[in-house]
Amino acid sequence: MVPRIAGSGCGEASIEAFMADRIVPHFHNDPGVAVIEIGAREFMCVGATPPFDHPHVFLDMGDDNEIICPYCSTLYRYDPTLDAHAARPESCALPLASA
Repeated sequence: MVPRIAGSGCGEASIEAFMADRIVPHFHNDPGVAVIEIGAREFMCVGATPPFDHPHVFLDMGDDNEIICPYCSTLYRYDPTLDAHAARPESCALPLASA
């Protein structure tokens, strides 16, 4: 499984247009859990909450159900029962105002 990161393999303009059309969910792993279940297949990982965050990386699971962030090695697993901006544990969902 290869993470699809913004700027790798497709034009920057297409990624910017895509991200401008909708609010992309952001998640972090401050608690240091082994797995974070999320309700989105396309999202941003910020590592930890600011100011201790890593570069905000766009991840796209595609047809897979899980992906590992290449910066912080957090394993994200898709759960279709969760809202797109929700996570389990709940504290790993970054509030929209913080993103």
